[in-house]
Amino acid sequence: MLKRKLEIFLSEWKKEKGHKPLVIKGVRQCGKTFIAEEFARKNYAHVVYVNFVQTPKAAMAFDNSLEVDDIIMQLSTVVRDAEFVPGQTCIIFDEIQESPQARTALKFFHLDGRFDVIATGSLLGVKGYGKKSAGGGVERPRSIPIGYEEIVTMYPLDFEEFLWANGISEAVIKKLKKCFADETPIPDLIHQQMKELLLQYCIVGGMPEAVNAFIDTHNLSRVRRILLRIIDEYEDDMVKYAPDSDKPHIRQCFESIPKQMAKENKKFQYSLVQKGGRASKYEGSLQWIEDAGIIRRCYNLDITGLPLEGNAKSDSFKVYTADIGIFVSMLEDDTQFDILNGNLSAYKGAIYENLMGDILGKMGKKLYYFHKDSGLEVDFVLKYKRKCTIVEVKAKGGKTKSAKTILNHPEKYGVEQCLKFGDYNIGRSEETSKVLTLPFYIAFLLYAEP
Repeated sequence: MLKRKLEIFLSEWKKEKGHKPLVIKGVRQCGKTFIAEEFARKNYAHVVYVNFVQTPKAAMAFDNSLEVDDIIMQLSTVVRDAEFVPGQTCIIFDEIQESPQARTALKFFHLDGRFDVIATGSLLGVKGYGKKSAGGGVERPRSIPIGYEEIVTMYPLDFEEFLWANGISEAVIKKLKKCFADETPIPDLIHQQMKELLLQYCIVGGMPEAVNAFIDTHNLSRVRRILLRIIDEYEDDMVKYAPDSDKPHIRQCFESIPKQMAKENKKFQYSLVQKGGRASKYEGSLQWIEDAGIIRRCYNLDITGLPLEGNAKSDSFKVYTADIGIFVSMLEDDTQFDILNGNLSAYKGAIYENLMGDILGKMGKKLYYFHKDSGLEVDFVLKYKRKCTIVEVKAKGGKTKSAKTILNHPEKYGVEQCLKFGDYNIGRSEETSKVLTLPFYIAFLLYAEP
C-alpha cells in the first residue's frame, strides 16, 4: 500500500472537534477514493460508501428533501447493509461531481452532526461542473455549502512519496535534509541512487496505478500503457463534462503542450494550438484544463521581487502538466530510453522544467519565472528563506548568464541568492557564493526551507 501525506491530514481532521464534512478534490486517478476508503475502514466501525458513477440512482436520494433522516432512509435502499450509527459511521460520497445536490447536502450533514462525511470529486469547480439538464443547460448545485465543508486538494504522488514507495528509509531522507541544511555534499552512494530514482520518477510520475505497476514489475512499457489510458480518460472527460462551446478547443490546447515545451522560449502561444489561434478563442478552454487539475501555469513576472503574485503577468505564462509522468507519456515512444540514459539535451530543458513544476506544484506552491525581451530569463522565481530567489534548472552543467546578471545588480532586481539545480552535488558555485548548486532530486526538500 502506498504511503500518502494526506493520511496525516485526515487524522488531524478527525481529531478536530466539530469537524466539517471533508471534500477531497484533485485530478482524476490521483488516489482520492482509495485513501478515503482506507482511512474510513481503519477509523470507523461502519462505512457507507456511495459512488454516484457506479450507482447513478443514489443521486435521487437528494432530489427532494435534504433532511439528513430522509437522505439516509433513501440511501439505505440502494446501499446494501448500510449501518448509520451516530458517532460511528463515516459516509463516503465518491464522484460527488455527478450529484451536485449531494454537495449541497453537506451543509445539513454538518448541522446535524451525527455522521462524518468524506466526499471526493475530480472536476469540482471546473466550468460545466454538474449534469446536463433536460433543457441542455448545466444543472448547478442549489448552493455550494460555503462555511460548512472543508476542502483539501490531493495530488498524484510527489517525489518524496515516490521515494517511500521505493523503500527509501526516513534515515536516508533525514541525511539528505541535513546535507541540504549544512550545504555539505551528499555521500556518493546515496547521491547515485537518488539520481537514478529521479530519472525513474520522470518516467513514472505519481499516478498511483503507474507507481504500483512500476514497483511490482519495473516494466516501463506497462507503466506507459497505464499513463496513456489515463490521458485518454482525461480527454473523455473533456468531451463529457466541458461546455459545448469549449469542447473542440480543450483537447487542442491539451495536445499542444509538447509543442509549446519544445520551443526555446516556452511561453504558451495560442497560435501553436491552431494556426492563427488567439486568446479570445482558447483561454476558456485552457482554464478548464487547469481547473480540472491536469495542467499548471507558470506566470512571467514584470519584475523580480516580492510579492511574486503581485508582479505576475496574467497573459504571459508557460504551461506544464501537473504530473511529470503524464508529460513524458505525451512525448515519443523512445523518450523513456533517453531519460534513463541521461540523453536529455535534445529536449531543450522541457523535461527538467516540467519536473521542477511537478515538484513545486505538488507542494502547493504557485509557479513563476522571469523573462525579458532582451533575452534575460530565469527558469523559476520563488520565495525562499523569506527572500526572492531565482532558480536555474539545467539538464547538464552550464553557465547561467541571466542569473549572473541579476545577482550582480541587486539594487535593480532585488535578488541576492540563486538555487542552481542540475547534475551536481551540494556546494557553493565557484563563480559566486550567492549561487547554491544542488542535485535536482533535492528540490523536494524546498518546503523545509533550511
